[in-house]
Amino acid sequence: MERIRDRVTLSFEQHVARVALSRPEKYNALDLDMMHALVESARRVRKQPDIRAVIVHGEGPAFCAGLDFASATRQPARILAGFLPWLRKDNLFQRLCLSWRDLPMPVIAATHGYCFGGGLQLALGCDFRFSTPDCVFSVMEIEWGLIPDMGASVTLRDLVPIDVAMELAMTGRRFSADEARDLNLVSRVEAEPLEAAGEFASRLARQSPDAVRATKRLFRETRHVSQRHALHQERRLQLQMLLGKNQREAMRARQEKRDPDFRL
Repeated sequence: MERIRDRVTLSFEQHVARVALSRPEKYNALDLDMMHALVESARRVRKQPDIRAVIVHGEGPAFCAGLDFASATRQPARILAGFLPWLRKDNLFQRLCLSWRDLPMPVIAATHGYCFGGGLQLALGCDFRFSTPDCVFSVMEIEWGLIPDMGASVTLRDLVPIDVAMELAMTGRRFSADEARDLNLVSRVEAEPLEAAGEFASRLARQSPDAVRATKRLFRETRHVSQRHALHQERRLQLQMLLGKNQREAMRARQEKRDPDFRL
């Protein structure tokens, strides 16, 4: 287990990475060090070839209360530097949320307490979201006279109709985990979402890592393309599976009634 910039705790165990927002006294509000630590965490996870699933969660009373505006206003030059890189496909604020979508393995967010603003956009950047029943959600940026700018134009678009996305962003209203599930913003409501996320991650880690990663890639890359392109990508990825060692190992394990020994 290691601490990154004293803001995030990163650990690896049994093919699962756990990324914990570790600023509980501030409800894990996002300051610049937290943002850089999250981006660095995603980068380090990507470099671990044996990781098959990731869990992102918050320590203390909340998942993430959003941007730490008090800290941000004290460092305007650093905030501007993080916001401005136009030559990249994204800036620091967008990257801290979208890096998780870009990882090849599935990522699960376990939310509790508050999931506001940038915290909600971080959760939406994950592939799955498990929440406590009493977690409260809000897009929230409108309260500061801003638009959601941490990837919500991508993540909300993929999860809810455009009128729902605009209503949540324009009002900043708070809503419950049950409503979030009804809106497709939460995958599952669980009494113990971190425990449930751990069980789910362990189940994913027992599957062929080739097939799990290809499944994420298939649905992420074909969501907004033509049927022709989607079917082409489906065939191409399936051919890769059929030519891979892990598919043959899966077949042998089923025939021999044993646990498979998958390798990346």
